[in-house]
Amino acid sequence: MKNKYPYEMKRREFIAASGALALGGLSSLSLAKEADRSQLLAKSSKGMVTSPHELATQAGLEVLRSGGNAIEAAIAIGAALNVTYPHFCGFGGDGFMILSDSKGNVKTISGIGQAPEKLPSYTGTIPTRGPQSMLTTAANVDTLGKAYELSKAEFAGKKTWGELLEPSIRLARDGFPVTASERFWLDFRQKELSIMPGVVRGFTRDGKAPEIGELFRQPQLAATIETLAARGHRDFYEGLVAERIAKGLKEAGSPLTASDLAKTQARIEQPLRVAYRDGELIAHQPPTQGITTLEIMGILDRFDLKSIPEGSADYYHLVVEAVKRAFIDRNQYVADPDFFNVPVNLLLSKIHLDKQAAKIDMKKALAWPHTFKTGDTVYIGAADAYGNSVSMLQTIYFDWGSGMLVGDTGLLWHNRGASFNLKPSHHNVLQPGKRPFHTLNPGMFMRNGKPAILYGTQGADGQPQTLAAILTRMIDYGMDPLTALSKPRFLLGKTFSDTRDTLKLEKDAGDHVFQELSGRGHELSELPAQSPLAGHPGAIVIDPKTGLMTGAHDPRSDGKALGV
Repeated sequence: MKNKYPYEMKRREFIAASGALALGGLSSLSLAKEADRSQLLAKSSKGMVTSPHELATQAGLEVLRSGGNAIEAAIAIGAALNVTYPHFCGFGGDGFMILSDSKGNVKTISGIGQAPEKLPSYTGTIPTRGPQSMLTTAANVDTLGKAYELSKAEFAGKKTWGELLEPSIRLARDGFPVTASERFWLDFRQKELSIMPGVVRGFTRDGKAPEIGELFRQPQLAATIETLAARGHRDFYEGLVAERIAKGLKEAGSPLTASDLAKTQARIEQPLRVAYRDGELIAHQPPTQGITTLEIMGILDRFDLKSIPEGSADYYHLVVEAVKRAFIDRNQYVADPDFFNVPVNLLLSKIHLDKQAAKIDMKKALAWPHTFKTGDTVYIGAADAYGNSVSMLQTIYFDWGSGMLVGDTGLLWHNRGASFNLKPSHHNVLQPGKRPFHTLNPGMFMRNGKPAILYGTQGADGQPQTLAAILTRMIDYGMDPLTALSKPRFLLGKTFSDTRDTLKLEKDAGDHVFQELSGRGHELSELPAQSPLAGHPGAIVIDPKTGLMTGAHDPRSDGKALGV
């Protein structure tokens, strides 16, 4: 096919930008971007895409420009990100989509790999790295494949599967500049590389992290994607690629088998919904924590946020306290509904949300000793001129997943199975064929039955917290996406770098806010302004009257929204 993807131009631009960033890392990224706001806040009435990596976003933009729909654009972006953002996502991980057509008909695709039929024996806890952490199959490819089939059947999709994978093949084969984000997470895990041999072998130079802007190629991954492009997405589970994966998993010491791969299926389901202000928020069914984000927002809907100054101590206190109430429910109930009765209707009921809101004391913080769950993810948003919209997340769980490459496939396998529990009475206990609890929850905000905001974020436990912040800022305070994404954010509980169960707040929230929150009983820790630990959300706002789309990706990331 004719190559219309402006790869060489974008690669040169990225190398130049990456070289400048090497002097200051991620903090200089946000400073450089702040200098030209017009380049960060995209506007278009013909279509829009956003992701945390500009080359991946560009792949989706080219799909829209050549007549493709939002689903096709999201597939192209997702595949490209699986190459360019290997520390946060990959074909060896899981994936989730919310799809809406022009009439507001919504479906979700929930791609969660399941535990093996023959479980390994663990002593103590499930490993978070290494062969025994390769505990669940990877459903991301089936999510992309099922989305492609829906695009053809219901969204008048005209692109071929191979066309949509072509940018990812080219990026893996020809290379791309190493990003500031990838270098940050390689440096962050430097002391742990001995237990992540796949990361050492596949993503370092003899154990040394490549420089920002250095060209990075993945020829084995390129060959794997080429086979998938030629033979279809199910080849990952039942074909030639599946044979190589099964062989590589066995050699690595994973308990997963060819039979487990063949049983992997992403699920097309109806979404969960909750009323918020003049619209409705949409999320995935359990075992995702989509229900948790909806519960947080349902609680906040009981308060008049417009009467509370945005960015004030009252604002942060209220959102944090709503998060706490919903997290307690999440930790008690959310699991695979095939194995545990999750009381979805109760948790999102008016009575329960009223009770949760009534428990919040605006003068006193609820003590917080609860467990924090880590993880990393990428957000993809796409909207086209035909009225179709996609909100999507991909993940390999921890940054760098299991730390293990699968044979000669170039695939870095995820470690999502580490979120299972070994206690027999636990609702998320490890069982054969069970899907683990999942932090991923992309979303849509609907007004008058049509998509008005597409949103999602990286950040595991931080996801519902970050979403509550950006949604209130866009819906209640009327901020554009870039302003909402740039504002200071918080993280409740342990993080990668701080094991205390404190409320982490970005420094630019202001000294007075820190003082007031401390006085209400919040145990606070300071994060640097625009910290990479605060998540990488993206958002696209669609004006229902004019059709104008306004989008942005977090200035903390390497990403960008682009309009047609």
